[in-house]
Amino acid sequence: MKLSERFDRRYQQTPATGPQAPVTGPQTPVTAPETPVDGAPSIAPVERRAVPREGTSAQAVVEALRTDGPAVLSPALAAAKAEIHADLLRRHAAAIDITNRAGIRRLLLQLTDDHFRAKPPAALVTAADRERLVEILFDEVIGLGPLEAPLRDPDITEIMVNRPEQIFVERRGRIELTNLAFEDEASLRRVIDRIVSTIGRRVDESEPMCDARLKDGSRVNVVIPPVAIYGPCLTIRKFGREVLTPEKIVATGGSSEAILEYLDAAVKTRLNIIVSGGTGSGKTTLLNVLSGFIPGDERIVTCEDAAELRLRQVHVISLESKPANVEGKGQIMIRDLVRNSLRMRPDRIIVGEVRGGEALDMLQAMNTGHDGSMSTVHANNPRDAITRLETLVLLAGTELPSRAIRGQIASAINIVVQTERLRGGARKIVSVAEVLGIVEGELVLQEIFTFRQIGVTPDGRAVGYHTATGSRSNFFAHFQSNGVDFPVSMFSPSNQPPPENLC
Repeated sequence: MKLSERFDRRYQQTPATGPQAPVTGPQTPVTAPETPVDGAPSIAPVERRAVPREGTSAQAVVEALRTDGPAVLSPALAAAKAEIHADLLRRHAAAIDITNRAGIRRLLLQLTDDHFRAKPPAALVTAADRERLVEILFDEVIGLGPLEAPLRDPDITEIMVNRPEQIFVERRGRIELTNLAFEDEASLRRVIDRIVSTIGRRVDESEPMCDARLKDGSRVNVVIPPVAIYGPCLTIRKFGREVLTPEKIVATGGSSEAILEYLDAAVKTRLNIIVSGGTGSGKTTLLNVLSGFIPGDERIVTCEDAAELRLRQVHVISLESKPANVEGKGQIMIRDLVRNSLRMRPDRIIVGEVRGGEALDMLQAMNTGHDGSMSTVHANNPRDAITRLETLVLLAGTELPSRAIRGQIASAINIVVQTERLRGGARKIVSVAEVLGIVEGELVLQEIFTFRQIGVTPDGRAVGYHTATGSRSNFFAHFQSNGVDFPVSMFSPSNQPPPENLC
C-alpha cells in the first residue's frame, strides 16, 4: 500500500492550522457515500472540515470554504466514466481534435447515452448525473479535469493541489478549501504530464520538481514523490486574463498616481529598475506594467525561467531557459540567456527574475550601454534587495571583493520598487527608493515614496495611504534634461486621508 494511502484520511482533509476550535450547535454526522438501493450511481460529496477563526461560527467558515465545481463521483459512476473514457480512446483516439470543443462534447454525449442504454433498467442514472459525467469527461479530454472550474473563475488567482483529494484555491486574497478532487493519484499524474509535456519538459523520479506554464501564461510548479511525501503536488498561479493598466492599479489602491507617474518617467528616460518583493507580492505583474512604458521603437529582449511576461510592444524577443535532457545534457540557464542577449543588439534587457549568477551578467549589461533594463528579485525591502544582489553576484563563481560588487550595483541600479502582499491579500507598491551611491563603503538608499499602513478593517484587510517622503528625487536634473518636468509638490508628503478614503 502506498504511503499516501496509509496517511490518515481525516488529516488529509483538514488544514493543518492548529487545534480545532470547539463547534457549537447541532452537528450532522458524516457518513460514507452510499449507492441507492436501485443501483443508480450518484455523486458523493467529499468530507471536509474547517477550523473556525476566533469570532466566527463554524457554519460561516464551512460556507466560506465552498467552491462550486464537480464533486467526487461515486464508485459506480466513476466506473462508468472509466469505461466511457476507455471506449473513447479505443474507437475515436485518432479522430479527436481538441480544437473542436463542440464536436467532442457531442461525441461524449453519444458515448454516454450508448453506455447507459446497454445497462439494465436498474442502473439508469438521472439526467443531472449524466450531464455532470459528460462535463467531467469533457474536462479530462481537453483540459485539466477538476481544475478547469477554478481556472475559469476570474476571482481565483491561485490553485494549490496538495494531494489528489485536497485542493485549495486563493480567492480575492483568501485561501479556501474546495470540494474538488481527483479520482486518484494516477489522474493527477496524467494532468501533470499533460502540462509539462506541452513545453517540452519532464517530471519523473529522477527530476521530481519542475516549473512549467499553461497556454495562457499561468505559472505552474510540480513536485512529485519521492520529494513530495504524500503524493504529487501541483501549484498554479493564474495569469490574469484582464490586462492590468496603471489606471486599474490606482483604482484598486495598489499605487498612487504620483508613484506611477514617477516610474513612467524613470522607464522612458532609461533608468535601471529592480522590482523587489516576496512570493506572490505582484513583482512580475508590476514588471509587465512597467514594461508597457517602454517606447514601441526599442528592441527588447526578455530572459525568463518560464515565459510569463506579456509585453505589448512589437519588437520583442522572448527567451526561455531549458532544463537538461534525460542524459543530463543540453541545459540552458538564465545566465546563458543574458549573455546571449548581449549579442542580439538589444536596447533593453528584461530578466524575469535574478536568483543566481546571472545577477553579475545583468549588472554588467546595465553598466555597458543597456540602460533602462529591468528585473525582479526576492527581498523584504529595498535594502535587503541590494544585499541579496551582492550575494547572488558571489554565486557567479567570481571571487570579487565586496567593494567591487557594491560599485557595480551602485552604478547599475537606479531605482528599487518594493511590492508587498498585505493582510487581506491586497498587493501594493509599498516603497520606491533611489540608489544614491556609496558612502564610507556602504550603499546609500533614499526613499521617495512609501505606503503607510494605518490599521486593519474588521474583515482583516490592511488599509493605509501612499505618500511622498519629502525627499526630492536625486534624478530630478536627469528627468529635466530628458524633457520631463515634475512639480516640486509631487515630492511633498500627503496628509492622512479620512478613513473612508484609505486604500
